[in-house]
Amino acid sequence: MGGQAKGKKKSKTKRKDNRSSGDPGLPGLSPQERMKLRMHEKAKKKTAEKYSAHHLLEKTEECMDSFDFEMAGRFCQRALDLEPTNLQALDMLGHICSELGDTQKAKETFLRAVELSPDEGHSKYMYLGQIHTGQEAVDYYTRGIQILLSALDKQAQTTAQTGAAAPPDEDPELPTAKDVCVAYCSVAEIYLTDLCADEGAADKCREFIERALHYHHDNPEAQQLMASYLFSTERNQEGRDYLMKSVGAWLPALKQSAAPHSTEEEHTPAEIPPYESRITTAKLLIEVEEYETAVDVLEGLLEEDDEVVQVWYLSGWVCYLQMERARELQVREERDATDQEKEECGALKEAARSYLTRAKKLYSKLHCDDQPMLDHVEQLIGELGGEMEGEEGDLAVDEDYEPCSDEEEEGEGEEEEAAMEH
Repeated sequence: MGGQAKGKKKSKTKRKDNRSSGDPGLPGLSPQERMKLRMHEKAKKKTAEKYSAHHLLEKTEECMDSFDFEMAGRFCQRALDLEPTNLQALDMLGHICSELGDTQKAKETFLRAVELSPDEGHSKYMYLGQIHTGQEAVDYYTRGIQILLSALDKQAQTTAQTGAAAPPDEDPELPTAKDVCVAYCSVAEIYLTDLCADEGAADKCREFIERALHYHHDNPEAQQLMASYLFSTERNQEGRDYLMKSVGAWLPALKQSAAPHSTEEEHTPAEIPPYESRITTAKLLIEVEEYETAVDVLEGLLEEDDEVVQVWYLSGWVCYLQMERARELQVREERDATDQEKEECGALKEAARSYLTRAKKLYSKLHCDDQPMLDHVEQLIGELGGEMEGEEGDLAVDEDYEPCSDEEEEGEGEEEEAAMEH
C-alpha cells in the first residue's frame, strides 16, 4: 500500500512538471491570470507577424503627442516584446509610466536603460533624478549633466570641423545649453529643499544656480530659483529683482497669447515655464506683495487647468490679502473708505469667497491630502462669512474605477489593431 501510494504521488508530480514545461509561468496563477497571459502571448505573436518595432514606436509617438498615454504604453510594450533591449523603446516607456503615475515601473524601466547604456543618453538620468530624493537624486542628475556636457562638446567639435552653420538646437534630438541649465536648476532645487540642512547647502545651491545661468542667462526658471535662494538668505530686494525679471520674460507673452486676436507668431509658448513652476511664481509674488501680478499668473493657470486645488486656494488668498491691504491703508491714513473703495472691497470679498468655496469642493472631489491648506481655506471662508451659496456646479465626484472584464481584456488587442490601421 505504501509503495502504491508513493508511486501514485510521483506520477501526479510528473504530470504537473510536464504541464509546466509546456506552458511556462502558468502554475500558481488564477484562471483569469492564465487567460490574460495566454492572450498577451497570442497578441505578441500576432504583432510580431504584422508590425516592426520601428512601426510600433511610431504609433507610440503619435499617441504620446495626442496625450493618449495608455494606448502609447500598449504600443511601446509591444515594441519591447519584439526588441527587449531597444533603448528608444525603454526611454519612451519610462516616460509613459511617469505620465501615468506608475513611478515604480518607470524607475525599473529607466534603470534597465542605464544598465544597457550607462554612458549615452541623458534623459533617463533626468527622470531618475525626478523620481528620487536627496543625495541619490543629485547623483543621478550629476551623471546626466556629465553626459549632456560631453554631448555638447562633441557637437561643438563637429561644428568646428565641418563648419556647419546650423545651430545645434534646431534639431530637437540634440541636447542644448538650455537642457544643461534646467538640469543644474534641478540640482540647485534639491539643495534648497531636501538637503537644505546639510553643511554648505546654501553655497552649493547658489553655485548650481550660477552654473545654470551661465548656460542660459535669461532662463526664467533659473532666475526664479535665484530669487527663491535670495529670499531664503533674507536678501529680499535682490530676490524681488530676480523674480520680476523672471516673470517679465514670459508673462506678457502669455497674456498676449490669451488675447482674442492673438496669433501663434506673436508669442513663444516654448519659453513659458511649466505649470508647477508658475504655481511657485504665484506664491513668491504673494510673498513679496506683488498681488496684481500674482492675479495675472493665477488667472493664466486657471485658464489652462481649472482642477488644481492649490490654484483656487491661492486665488482666494490673494483676493483676501488685497482686501486687507486696502483696509490697512485706510487705518494708517485715519480715514473712512470712499464709495469706490467700498465697492472694490466688496468685489474682492465675493471673489475670495467664490475661489475658496471652489477650492474646498475640489479638495473633497479629488480626495486631496493637504490638511494645513484645507484648514486655512476653512478659516478664510469663516472670516469672509461662510461658503458662497449656489456656487456654480457642485463638483461631481468621479465614479470609482472598475477593472475591465475578461471580454474587455480580449477587446484590447482589437483596439490596438484598429489604432494601428490609422
